[in-house]
Amino acid sequence: MKPCGIGLVMVAWAAAVSKVVSAIDDFERPPISYSASTPSNPVETLARQLDAGEVDLAFDSKRGYLAALLEALSIPVESQALVFSRTSLQRHRISPRTPRAIYFNSDVYVGFCQSGEVIEMSAADTTLGTVFYTLDQTDAAKATIMRQTENCLLCHGSSRTGGVPGHVVRSLFVDAAGEPILSAGSTMVDHTTPFEKRWGGWYVTGTHGGMNHAGNLIVPRSASPHTIDNADGQNRTDLDGLVKLDRYLSPHSDIVALMVLEHQSLVHNRITQANFQTRQALDYEATLIEALGEPKGKRLDSTTRRIAAAGDALVEALLMVDEAELTAAVRGTSGYTEWFEGQGPRDAQGRSLRDLKLKGRLFTYPCSYLIYSKSFDALPDVMRDYVWQQLLAILSGLDASEKFAHLTAEDRKAILKIIRDTKPGLPASWQ
Repeated sequence: MKPCGIGLVMVAWAAAVSKVVSAIDDFERPPISYSASTPSNPVETLARQLDAGEVDLAFDSKRGYLAALLEALSIPVESQALVFSRTSLQRHRISPRTPRAIYFNSDVYVGFCQSGEVIEMSAADTTLGTVFYTLDQTDAAKATIMRQTENCLLCHGSSRTGGVPGHVVRSLFVDAAGEPILSAGSTMVDHTTPFEKRWGGWYVTGTHGGMNHAGNLIVPRSASPHTIDNADGQNRTDLDGLVKLDRYLSPHSDIVALMVLEHQSLVHNRITQANFQTRQALDYEATLIEALGEPKGKRLDSTTRRIAAAGDALVEALLMVDEAELTAAVRGTSGYTEWFEGQGPRDAQGRSLRDLKLKGRLFTYPCSYLIYSKSFDALPDVMRDYVWQQLLAILSGLDASEKFAHLTAEDRKAILKIIRDTKPGLPASWQ
């Protein structure tokens, strides 16, 4: 007898959960000890300040603690991105009329649902990758931020994030209730994803010429998603008639913010993978060396290979390898572009890794600004040294491999000078 449809679904679900649990087990053991370790990130700092009564968050009846939280974490309202697919913790609160709002800066992501029980947060941690939190949306005497170490990891600690606690940005077809049409497939989105496959299940405001994307599209259940004409969803500069905009802090879901979000999520995940794989490799090496009676400090070839593999993947993400081409100019609507570029830092010629090109490619100088992040600086010494060595070889022209052919001689020279002028603590070889 053939198994019924629901039986097949349950088998597939069980297999998926098994893979997730296996990945979680890896980082729950030493040397990572994810849940048992003390985080170090901006949300954790704010949580401690709230507990100690050193700061307070104002509550309003419309959006709870949202506005106060964004201000406390220095997250711009202009970063707002609206997603209407029911693919997150408070899925019952999400629909095309009431999308989930995402706000972010270089270290923290905040998720807000209309009438939601909690505000969701994730932060790039110096040692633990991504750490997840919730803030109860109840007008209490004292706002309380709680760390979450279980439910979030079912989606954010799987193969989609490289087997580490990380971020997920997906594009999929969604019906009028906000339910994803999983039979039509889904796409993990980052800066390498072709433009036409991005933002299914998301609202998008901004102009992009003749390029087409999958945003602003609601698919009838009876239709074949891949055959639907999404002309009305292109080059929208407002969401009038689609969303109850007065319930949000901004009327926008800015296309530039979305593109930065996708890039940043990928690099944060690669930093975490580099961090974890190095620590795990060194821990395994120390155990093996001791068991074999070898001298302490001996470097195994397998350790060198593991560090190089994770380091190379991080370097590729930092230098925008395989970035999808932008064949037309992109322009946002919320002012996010101006905010982002204004963060600097800038070199002696006024150039910044945050300068946006938005035609042909995302950045004017294709190297991620996340080299300034605390999570990058907190990489194990051997990994950080490896990454700096590889970056210097590429940017100085010593590594002329095809993989980095998208970087012209002028690009390399400019990035090298910007980093030298603006990044403290560079290795001596960079001077």
